[in-house]
Amino acid sequence: MDATAENTPATAAEGPAGTVGVYDIARIMQAIPHRFPFLLVDRVVDIVPNVSAVGIKNVSINENFFQGHFPQHPVFPGVLIIESMAQTAAVLVVETLGPSAQGKLVYFMTVDSAKFRKPVVPGDQMRVHVLKEKQRGNIWKFTAEAKVDGKVVAEAGYAAMILDK
Repeated sequence: MDATAENTPATAAEGPAGTVGVYDIARIMQAIPHRFPFLLVDRVVDIVPNVSAVGIKNVSINENFFQGHFPQHPVFPGVLIIESMAQTAAVLVVETLGPSAQGKLVYFMTVDSAKFRKPVVPGDQMRVHVLKEKQRGNIWKFTAEAKVDGKVVAEAGYAAMILDK
């Protein structure tokens, strides 16, 4: 995950239970550098800075990788589910760090114990639940679950490093 906070958006008004306002696609693109065809989160909701966030990915048959994965039975690639988890975590990091995230990059370091429980297919709305496990210096560790219709389709633990550009 290569996320930048170069254009860190202003923090939204606090929502219920300490959550931060929704990051729509424009705000996500201010927070992280990913763009089509590699922007894999459409909205981030339920952000609790320094704790958790939920990313939403609407899976569409129009995505280019479905041409080859697999033409007769389209399945959202597992590695892209993991990337969606990482991008959601990057938004959480940017929101948590606020102005101090300016000019920083978030790099994927490890992926541990990734499990894929059920295929994600076009028409699914995947909700990625990210939880910050710990932070020591510039190393952040997360766990995440991806769910479709409330059922876990994938889970993983992973770490990221926050560095200056």
